[in-house]
Amino acid sequence: MHSLGWEVIGVIDTEDDRAEWSFPAEPGAVRTARAAVRDQLHRWDLDSLGDIAALLVSELVTNALRHATGPIGVRLVRQARLRDVLLVEVSDPLPDPPRERIARPDDESGRGLQLVASAARRWGTRPGSAGKTVWFELAVPG
Repeated sequence: MHSLGWEVIGVIDTEDDRAEWSFPAEPGAVRTARAAVRDQLHRWDLDSLGDIAALLVSELVTNALRHATGPIGVRLVRQARLRDVLLVEVSDPLPDPPRERIARPDDESGRGLQLVASAARRWGTRPGSAGKTVWFELAVPG
């Protein structure tokens, strides 16, 4: 297991086609999740997706921190049959799906899902056994 000193609850899986982490619901989770995503994408030679993937993960982890109290999961998946797509998932224990809203120019928050919707190829939410997952897909160049 490769570690850069991140405070994570545990790396659940780091096979060649997927990486999954669980972060404590603490303010440092955003920075730590962003670094974990960038590091994994670098190992997969997908540095070109690092900025956008890290930004969108930051937005979703921030949303989870604002509303949930339990661990936050982040998962990256490169499926063998869909090599042109990177699937990114952020899970939290709160069952309520996030709501996209229109942020006013002076609002300090409320743009995360708008950003995901505009930057991702596709995105959505799904309920889990204990919470929900917000997912998005990014096109892999090449």
